[in-house]
Amino acid sequence: MNILTITLLQASAGSAPAAGGGSMFWIMMILLFVIMWAFMIRPQRKQQKELEKFRNELKRGDKVVTAGGIYGTVDEIKDRSVLIKVDGDVKLRVDKNSIVRDYTEDAPKA
Repeated sequence: MNILTITLLQASAGSAPAAGGGSMFWIMMILLFVIMWAFMIRPQRKQQKELEKFRNELKRGDKVVTAGGIYGTVDEIKDRSVLIKVDGDVKLRVDKNSIVRDYTEDAPKA
């Protein structure tokens, strides 16, 4: 049995429930939801919005990394796909959603 089940069984086994015990439960549930939203959901949404903004602002010449770890330079952009130049004459067409970050600051200075 888990702790929540034991606590609920003990609370229901009491002869007279404490006044306000039910309201305390709801306050704790709401507080738990607020904490989860503040530490988990909100930062993830912010990160998703930043990534979407980055993908929409792609332009020719940007150095990018795909979700599969392929480094390349953007050569052509369409609605849902991007043509990236990988090495020499090698070009790959990838889905725009597979581009995860810009690596211009990580690129070696030549």
